[in-house]
Amino acid sequence: MTDDRTSAPDGLIRISTHVLDTVRGEPAADVPVRLDRRDSGGWTAVAHGRTDSDGRLTGWTPLLDRLPLRGWQAGGYRLVFQVEGHFPPGTAFFPEIVVAFQVTEPDRRHHVPLLLSPYGYTTYRGS
Repeated sequence: MTDDRTSAPDGLIRISTHVLDTVRGEPAADVPVRLDRRDSGGWTAVAHGRTDSDGRLTGWTPLLDRLPLRGWQAGGYRLVFQVEGHFPPGTAFFPEIVVAFQVTEPDRRHHVPLLLSPYGYTTYRGS
């Protein structure tokens, strides 16, 4: 069993995702994902990235003009998946999927997978 408290240096984002296409039975590669943080003014985009060939995203690119990646703390976050481009044109009933969640233990790694099809999706807190 691994200790998920050592997955990133202090104050850095400890979140990953994995997007799987349940119709094709394979990873969803090159899906754009944005990480937003909620504060008193609403939602602010803090980082973004794209899933790799295995459908995983572990490394985030900070949006430096907004907030640095440092400051990972307890609070509200959301992942915004732009999935429309993954499917043939006009077939994605949900072109954008937003998964909001609460971080209560910021020193712990968080994994939020997305299981995807053109007409539905599901997610859960992974390990």
